[in-house]
Amino acid sequence: MNDKNLNLVANRLVYAFLNGKIINPISNKYTKKLPNADKLRRLCESKIKKPIVGFKAGGTGIPVIKKLKEKEPFYASVYKHNILKNNKSVKINKYTLGIELEVCYLLKKNFFDFKKKISKNNMKKFINYIAPCIEVVGYRQKKKGIKSFGDLCSDFGANVKFVIGPKKKFKNNNVKNLKTSISNLKTKQFVNGNTNTVYVNPMNSLLFVLKKLQKDKIKHNKDFYVFTGSSVGVVPILSKSIYKGTIEKLGSVKTKIN
Repeated sequence: MNDKNLNLVANRLVYAFLNGKIINPISNKYTKKLPNADKLRRLCESKIKKPIVGFKAGGTGIPVIKKLKEKEPFYASVYKHNILKNNKSVKINKYTLGIELEVCYLLKKNFFDFKKKISKNNMKKFINYIAPCIEVVGYRQKKKGIKSFGDLCSDFGANVKFVIGPKKKFKNNNVKNLKTSISNLKTKQFVNGNTNTVYVNPMNSLLFVLKKLQKDKIKHNKDFYVFTGSSVGVVPILSKSIYKGTIEKLGSVKTKIN
């Protein structure tokens, strides 16, 4: 792949990301294969000077992984300007893919000083809080649908905004097999889900992200979020009104779609 062309593509995506613009679709030669898309994502992120506040796991649905013939999900950085408090509004456009309901974690910054290999047991000491979260997903490009994980990964993980619900102090909370739902009372839209659809479960998805951060030698100097992936799939947005997501034992989160 020509580095000069890749750099030009990255500049276009970064411009769209920072200015809230929609550009013509980039060539699928950058997105069809996940390694190429990940290379583009990293290049784009290196050009952005805004603060990173966390990381997201994308493509965590195992049926989707199998359907698209991938081996695992991907991850992407999440920037401060894309994080909102509970009940805040999100503006969408016709290239918005939909809305998701996730478990998110707030972790201690000393994770980045940890020298041992991260595992299911030792990662728990780094988790500070747990919360329900709504993610609005979409492109910065004039395209719809998902043909590959590379489509999502290359476009900043396709995250538009994250709306974080009330946080609870993490006390080894069990997040396996919890009922979830997302609803819109105006359209009587109601979608059920389960946390076990998230790459086995959200803790497993969290471990995936932390392993990637260690492998890629990512460093960060503040506590950070990890968003673990949707428990209800990508739910189409049928109305510009209030959406409510509920996760059993964790609570609920709301956003107004404009």
